[in-house]
Amino acid sequence: MLQLIDTHTHFDVPEYDEFRAKMADSAYQQGVRHLILIGFVAKYFAQMVAANDEINGLDRAPKSHLAFGLHPLYIQEQQHKDLYTLEEYIKNHKPVAIAEIGLDTYPSELKEPAIFAKQELFFVEQIKLAKAYELPILLHIRKNHADVLRLLERYQYHAHERGGIAHSFSGGEQEALAFVKRGFKLGITGQITNPNAKKLRRAVMAVFAKYGADAFVIETDCPDMMPLPCQHLGSFNEPANLPYVLDELSSLFNISKDELAQILWNNSCQALRVDWKYHDPN
Repeated sequence: MLQLIDTHTHFDVPEYDEFRAKMADSAYQQGVRHLILIGFVAKYFAQMVAANDEINGLDRAPKSHLAFGLHPLYIQEQQHKDLYTLEEYIKNHKPVAIAEIGLDTYPSELKEPAIFAKQELFFVEQIKLAKAYELPILLHIRKNHADVLRLLERYQYHAHERGGIAHSFSGGEQEALAFVKRGFKLGITGQITNPNAKKLRRAVMAVFAKYGADAFVIETDCPDMMPLPCQHLGSFNEPANLPYVLDELSSLFNISKDELAQILWNNSCQALRVDWKYHDPN
């Protein structure tokens, strides 16, 4: 069986509580061998730890890992003390990354100068934590790729050395190429299965033309980003749907699923600075 890493999930949220064990089993049956629980607000970090322990206590499930971070979309409820809470969780729970962090000016109110300045401050402080604790960062960026690149350069975060993923990438071709040039892998979600996602597909193929499949990792971003082939099931995504992302990239890149699965596994390990073994089914 093909083996996959879901590099970005919110599988800890309470909506999964009743179904988590069954869905984790389904994910394992679909080849998902590792998944990352991604943070967004400090008050939910304990919930993440509890879900992580639950998943890792199951008889058959992907290995679960933690990545704590303070999400820019929720900047108005983030407090400065949350940065101290974040550092305590980093010290005590051995996350694989700091996530998800970055800048988001998609909602118009987040463009307000004071609010955007706070976003920048929290992003910078989390870059500093990542460097201090030698952890990769997983980026959330909407409508502000240029400022993220500017801050990464100013604070000397080089993903070639430190790892990192531009999660659920939504920028254009030149922005995609710029992040890959800095060493980031592009996180591709079920959105790629939608033929109408033309901007994303153009960006992916532009990067593939220059860097090949080595520039990508895959993710569900569950419960969001339901792949198009699953949308008849509703809008509540789960890790078991990750193979649909693999299938679409295999078709776009004209690479067999077997070969691409191993490439994506290696890419994920590079981005996360881990050494998880791919057990070749052959």
